[in-house]
Amino acid sequence: MSKKLFPTDVINQGKSVLDAWSQIDDQLTFGALNTAALTMDINQARGIQEQMTNLENQLTNLRNRRDAANVSLWDKVKRVRAGVKATYGDDSSQYEMVGGTRLSERKTPARRTATPA
Repeated sequence: MSKKLFPTDVINQGKSVLDAWSQIDDQLTFGALNTAALTMDINQARGIQEQMTNLENQLTNLRNRRDAANVSLWDKVKRVRAGVKATYGDDSSQYEMVGGTRLSERKTPARRTATPA
């Protein structure tokens, strides 16, 4: 991600500058820049920020729902595999068909020799 061209608190700084500008002189302008233009930009930036916050909250909610659905799905997958293993055995082709590893195809654990101390 590239470096931002503005500070993270730009809306607060804009509001602070607008308040100070209003106290100094409302009629003071800098070319086309006046308090109305600054107010419009602050409101636009604030509205976009609020939309982004709402969308982030919706995304968080969707992720939580997805995670809950995936947990439920994974539980059912494990139950089906366990049921097939219990019904047909752990070395059956049916168990392999549902994603299990047949007992005859498992690697035997390598034994470690104890090193003398």
